[in-house]
Amino acid sequence: MQNFTFYAPTYFIFGKDEEKQAGKCVKRFGGTKVLLHYGSGSVVRSGLLDRVKTSLNEENIACVELGGVKPNPRSGLVYEGIELCRSQNVDFILAVGGGSAIDSAKAIAAGAVYSGDFWDFYQGKPVTKALPIGTILTIAAAGSEGSPDSVITNENGMFKRGASGEALRPAFSILNPALTQTLPAFQTACGITDIMAHLFERYFTNTTEVEVTDRMIEGLLLAMIHEAPRVIADPDNYQARANIMWAGMMAHNNSCGVGRGQDWASHDIEHELSAKYDCAHGAGLAVVFPAWMTYNLKHDVNRFAQLAVRAWGCQMDFSNPKVTAAAGISALKQFLKSIGMPLTFAELGAKAEDIEEMAHTACYGNGRTGTIGGFVPLGEKNVVNIYRLML
Repeated sequence: MQNFTFYAPTYFIFGKDEEKQAGKCVKRFGGTKVLLHYGSGSVVRSGLLDRVKTSLNEENIACVELGGVKPNPRSGLVYEGIELCRSQNVDFILAVGGGSAIDSAKAIAAGAVYSGDFWDFYQGKPVTKALPIGTILTIAAAGSEGSPDSVITNENGMFKRGASGEALRPAFSILNPALTQTLPAFQTACGITDIMAHLFERYFTNTTEVEVTDRMIEGLLLAMIHEAPRVIADPDNYQARANIMWAGMMAHNNSCGVGRGQDWASHDIEHELSAKYDCAHGAGLAVVFPAWMTYNLKHDVNRFAQLAVRAWGCQMDFSNPKVTAAAGISALKQFLKSIGMPLTFAELGAKAEDIEEMAHTACYGNGRTGTIGGFVPLGEKNVVNIYRLML
């Protein structure tokens, strides 16, 4: 295990109707004027936005609104939010929605107190200062409610890139699993896939002797494998949704990633797909991850085989661990298919003729230097070959 520091001070409020605590939470963390940031019509139609505004009013906290966040959130709305915060003297940002709304809120929070272009942070500049952020989660997926990370698509070139810094970790997050019960099955499955992908990105490591975090990751994966079919069969299963929602936070606040190298190439490869075709991030990851695993299996066959045994219940073939490892990848594909996830380029609407361009952008676009990934550093030709496995 490697040396590490870990500090994750987000205050979590979990359970039914807890969105009514929004005003008290904002007040607890010093907010006096809030930017209420959200997506499209669902938070309005459900009455959630009105409940949140009522809660703020009860604490005499003023708010201005900025809706319109799209999946794969865009830079244009971030710039609009930054100007709104400055002109209205906003001192707290409250995101209501899923990872897209939260990531957009984080970008606004960083940009509002920065004299330069917020995109500097998405080209590698550390975020050291931001307006405080709170979240009310409506989709269990990205884990942004507990992480210091944000991903935004720059509309000038359609680059999808991430920023990170402890200043972006939410001051508080309200998690009510009941708010996810109206999600379509496809969105629920995309969220589960995203959660599992965050765990895989940490599991595939070259760091040795990480049994504790290995077991934590495996436990969360087993929970997703157990809960996914239950919640797809019964969307109103509150307890299944509760387990999924907490797992989503645990998968990405980095408690499972400390002390070990991580990969993240699969996310970089997927970001090109969702930036170009505007597909759901989780759906893109469902296509990318089995291909990435197949391509890199030979790098550490025993780690792939260990996952196959511990998470998927495969029998270990000690004479040929590659057989076990391949069985694990096959089990993952079967699981993804069973919950309605795509497995091929065609199902995403992606095109083979775009592969070369996407591989180049993944490795060199927006200031990158030619390789991505930590488990196996991948160059442009490697990424091309992984994309081709998805056809």
